[in-house]
Amino acid sequence: MPAEAPSPDPDRTEAFLLLLAEHERRLALYVTGLVACPQDAQDVMQEGKIVIWRQFHQFELGTNFPAWARKILFYRILAYRRRSKRARSEYLGERVLELLSEESESAIRENRWERREQALQKCVTKLPPDHREILDLRYRDEASIEGISRRTERTEGAVYRLLSRLRKSLYLCVEKELGHA
Repeated sequence: MPAEAPSPDPDRTEAFLLLLAEHERRLALYVTGLVACPQDAQDVMQEGKIVIWRQFHQFELGTNFPAWARKILFYRILAYRRRSKRARSEYLGERVLELLSEESESAIRENRWERREQALQKCVTKLPPDHREILDLRYRDEASIEGISRRTERTEGAVYRLLSRLRKSLYLCVEKELGHA
């Protein structure tokens, strides 16, 4: 059984909760960038938050909480990869994962993900309502292609093709919004 953190004082508990609330989204983006399966990334993040809490007594208030927490999350990702059958079928070594982690940290510092997300939201609003509905079904509601096909009265092949075109169109729009195109 893992060692429990010492009983925290209320001030440290509040400090932890405030820091986690402030940085949780970026930490989740970091994990999502390094763990391919969204459900696995969510699991790693949940497990990581528990470890971060248990080790919070070692954190020096006033220092860089996100960097400290990302280091813990990086080791949780490595542990996940070691025990995951899916990870064994992937060809990313630890060094490549470290490089991806460094790039991810750079993207966080430069707010690249937030800018991309804002550009994506702007691009999605430009789509026709029926196309936005299909994207919502697939990515917000996590509906299956078969379910979307039934709901929209399109063939599964037509749904696959439309989603492919929408992803490409959104990618190009985001790149244009960010000035990369």
